[in-house]
Amino acid sequence: MQIEKRVFLLKMLKRQSDESIKDVIEILADTGVFTLKEGKRVKKELEKEGYIKDGQLTLIGVAQAKRAEEEFKL
Repeated sequence: MQIEKRVFLLKMLKRQSDESIKDVIEILADTGVFTLKEGKRVKKELEKEGYIKDGQLTLIGVAQAKRAEEEFKL
């Protein structure tokens, strides 16, 4: 899985309760992970792959985000 997708899923897992998926894209774009256009593309790909549904992580999305969290801790 691309690093941008893993970072996106991890941010979704760690986001604040008042942050929308749009906020997540903007935050990651501001930090230089990707541009806004790329962020929207990554979001669509993650939805298509079943990691995100209705702006929330699915069970498989949570599992992948936790895997990414462990990977980034190393």
